[in-house]
Amino acid sequence: ASSGSFDHGEGEKDDVRAAIDFLEGKYPGLALGLIGFSFGAWVGLQVGVADPRITALVGLGLPLNFYDFDFLIESAKPSLFVAGAADEFCPRDKLEQLARRLPPTSSVRIIDGADHFFTNELDPLQSYISRFLLQLKSPRSGA
Repeated sequence: ASSGSFDHGEGEKDDVRAAIDFLEGKYPGLALGLIGFSFGAWVGLQVGVADPRITALVGLGLPLNFYDFDFLIESAKPSLFVAGAADEFCPRDKLEQLARRLPPTSSVRIIDGADHFFTNELDPLQSYISRFLLQLKSPRSGA
């Protein structure tokens, strides 16, 4: 259980694992995806890449100015990464560099006019996420 204090990503990874354990126990056999925003994307996606129970990944506003996301390059899991064109923590050029190195199971979307928090641009964000999740098939449930 989390103490609620910042732990530079290590304790937060334990929190993500605990959430996955909880969901796995409550919904056995259901495919689980992981969505993270900003620092939560850096923490959660690391766990999601490594955990076989996670079948899809979504990262929003990746803080590429502060954290290394190269761990995503080796993941074959279906993935969506979305950033705002005006995101000060996820510069477009850095996201495009990362995108060129990602496997074909990954897609990157940039929302024009959106900042790091997708201010006034939540509708296109929701649309990208919804379309991505709806096109997935669940390998764990055979759907």
